[in-house]
This record gives sequence, structure tokens and C-alpha cells, in this order.
Amino acid sequence: MTTPRRPDLVLVLTDQHRADVSAREGFPLDTTPFLDELGRSGAWFDRAYTTSPLCCPARTSLMTGRFPSAHRVTQNPAHPLAIRDADLFGEARAAGYATAMIGKNHTYLDASSVDHWVEFMHDGQVTAPSKALHKEFDTWLAALRHRTHEEPTPFPVEVQNPHRIVDEALAWAATVPEDRPFLLTVSIPEPHNPYQVPEPYFSLFPKESLPPTRTGADVLEGKSFPWQYLRGLGERAVADYEGAIAPSRANYFGMLRLIDDELRRLLAGLETRHRVRERVVVATADHGDFVGEYGLVRKGAEIPDILARVPLVVSGDAVRPSGAPRPEHVSLADLMPTLCEAMGRELPDGVQGRSLWPLLTGGPCPAEEFSSVYVEQGMGGLPYGPEDVADQMPGLIFDGPGGEPRWDELNAATQSGRRRKVRSGDWTLYADIVGDFRLYNLREDPLELVDRWSDPAAADERVRLLSLLAVWQMRAEDPLPTVPGGYRLKRDPRNHLAPYRHSEEKGPSS
Repeated sequence: MTTPRRPDLVLVLTDQHRADVSAREGFPLDTTPFLDELGRSGAWFDRAYTTSPLCCPARTSLMTGRFPSAHRVTQNPAHPLAIRDADLFGEARAAGYATAMIGKNHTYLDASSVDHWVEFMHDGQVTAPSKALHKEFDTWLAALRHRTHEEPTPFPVEVQNPHRIVDEALAWAATVPEDRPFLLTVSIPEPHNPYQVPEPYFSLFPKESLPPTRTGADVLEGKSFPWQYLRGLGERAVADYEGAIAPSRANYFGMLRLIDDELRRLLAGLETRHRVRERVVVATADHGDFVGEYGLVRKGAEIPDILARVPLVVSGDAVRPSGAPRPEHVSLADLMPTLCEAMGRELPDGVQGRSLWPLLTGGPCPAEEFSSVYVEQGMGGLPYGPEDVADQMPGLIFDGPGGEPRWDELNAATQSGRRRKVRSGDWTLYADIVGDFRLYNLREDPLELVDRWSDPAAADERVRLLSLLAVWQMRAEDPLPTVPGGYRLKRDPRNHLAPYRHSEEKGPSS
């Protein structure tokens, strides 16, 4: 591999940011004009997927290049227990980069992992902020208990998490000498609930004029137990759950625009440094949000495309503009090896993701390598069902200490079992541990309402995607530990598999 010049790396990560609610994807509201502009001038992928549609598994995959079944963080409470060797920050430090994590962490990382650390969560700054107004806002934010505020947030934009995080990022970047490259991670906890946003963003997308959702709660009758449980949980926690969906959506879209403006401010603030140093900017998210579809908000049920697919835009001096969306199927697990190659580092043992660097820079790359992508979900065991909830089993019904309903969509009922998803072209396959298989054509049926598994006309696609699932499950098996002095693993320098696959005559292509 040719070693590139060592660019600054700016990784912007949002939380619960659905990929399709942007003008670049045809959504009627212009929620992210700057990100759309960045995508047109760089590369954007409309077939980018999380490794798992919840925070800690996805974020651990991004940092390690490993799938949840390998790093073993398959539920949020397991985040300190990640099994891994090298990670993105460790490789950056080994390459001489200055490193900073500013914003939401929610992984095994801690302040010792980087040179500079400022942590925020959904209730504001984790360490007590120094400004009185910041403290007041954080207290107010926590009091929302992850619900929806149906009026404009009674605090200015300057106290919102995204604004404060960008302030911290720019202040740190100004301390790094221009002759030293940096890896700056700007991790914004929004647009994750609580759904709130101040003016002028609150009034940008009034709830009365929002585009309607394409589905409602009526489709839940045909869905599995976790979907129905989610709706029931919301109805227990919120007196008028259905009525809260529209203001939740309005706040969500307004927060996207606020984040977009902060991204613009971040890159503008780094422009002086950019005049003397090349850079790579990656903007993505850990997973999506229902945002009212299926009569639901937040996340939690299975692996629908609107939770599994994430925005991904890459911009930089070495990145060839694509204009239109890239056709490749890519994963959050691919970002760590991609940034390693951008830094001139070899991919460490245990990394499972594939480097996208040749795709981004115009280098040679087999097209079939990125013709499919794979997602995991579920913490193991048997799936819970209605009979378990009826018995009020501990760990399923989450009430607060005073008996008040807690609204925790990530619970034993929604996260039990194992589920897998493969996307290739217009088709996606769903499989779970008890043998429930479903097949959907996403071009015709983007919300996955018409199961084609038993459709004779889809038989070829069923076989093709089952073959892909088998290969992906083997790719996702953990190659660690490697044994010093033991057998030497044969590895592709970019973790590409396609050059070594059997020919078309011998089996399905990946």
C-alpha cells in the first residue's frame, strides 16, 4: 500500500440520526443542508449500515473495527467489557497523532485513551460545567427524563450540547501545533431523545406542516412481540403517546438543523489549520430512530432499515467527489481500518472491517467487495414473548423507585435473542435464532412490510442472500487471540475478501 500524507482526521458522530430524513435522500424537509453540501463535494454513501442498531455495540465497532459478536458488547450495559486489541485512538497515538474525544463516549474508552477528554451525555456535560447557565440547562435537560418538550426550549442555542461540544473542539484544536496531525472525535449526543430544541430551530419545522409518516401503529399487528411491546411501553409512560409523536418529530428535525449548523461552524473554525494541513472529515451516526414510523419513536425493535442504515459522508483533500451516492454497501466497522490506512498504519490483528480508502481516493478496488453489508442485534438467549410480560418477570417491566413508569426501550424484552441482517442491492434478509426468516425488496418496500421469503418469484434472491449471510457470519467470527510463535494468519492488507472468492461457476458471489 502507498502511504499517504498524514492528514488531520475529524470524526463527527451523531446519535440516533436516521439516514433518510435529509434532502439529499429526497426527504421533503431540508434538515441538513451543510451535510448535503459536504456529501456532494466529497463522497456519501446511502448504503451505509451500523453494526448493531444501539449505541454501545455500534460505537465499540466504530472504534475497534470489530462486529459485536467479536467484541462481545451486544447490549449497552456491557460497554466496559469490550474484547479487543488495537483501536482507533491507540493506532493514532502510535502514529504520532494528537487525539481528543469530545462529546458522548458510551464505550470502553476513558480519559486515559486520548490526550484530551471532555465528556457529554444526553443530560449534558458529565463533569460539572463551570458556567452557571450550563449547569441550569443540564439540570433542566435531565428533568425531561428523555421525554418530549412541546414548547421551544427555554435556553439559548449556546447552552445546547452540540454548541458546547464544538466550542470545546475548536479550543482544543487551537492548541495542537500545525506540524502535528490530530484525530479529533466530535461526538454529539443528539438528535437522540429527549426531543427538545430552542428557537429559531423549534419553528423551522412546525408539527402542523410535517410530511406524514408512511405507516402508523396499525401495522404493528403484523409485527413481532418486541414491536408491540415498545408501543405498549410508550403508552404506559406517556399519557398521550400518539399525540406526542408529532412534536417529537418536529423537535427531531429542528435538532438536525441545529447540529448541521454546528458542523458548519466546526469546519469553518478549523479552516485556518486546513490551509496548511490536509484533512479527512467523516460524518456518521451510530444508528437511526423510528421518528414516528410504525407509530413509534426511539429504537429497540429488531433491525429495520430505518434503524440500521446510517448517514455517512466523507470529505477531504484526497477524497474524490462522487456527486451522486456511492453504490457500495459499507459498515461502521469499516471506518477504523479506513482511517488507519489514511494514517499510513497497517490494519491490526482482530480488525474485521474493510478499508474504504481506495474507494474514497480512486485506487483499485474490487466492486464485488462492497456488494453486501451485515448487521447484528440481540444479547442472546431465547426471545421473550407476551407470556413472559404477563407474568411481570423481573427485568421486563421497568418502573422507577416510586412506581412511576420508566420509558426504557432497550430492555430484556426487546434485546433478547439473536438477529442478523444482510443487505445486497435492493434486497435485505432478516434471520433470528428461532428460525424466523424474512426477505424484503427495499426499493419496492422500504419499510419492510411485505415479506417475500415464501414468494417463488424471489427464490433466487432468497438463496443468494442466505449464501451471503453464511459468509458474513464466518467473517464476523473473532480471529483473536493470535498466538505468538503460532500459525501465521493469511490476511489481506485491507481485509478485502473478494479477491480470494471462488469464481461464479463455483458459488454465489459476495
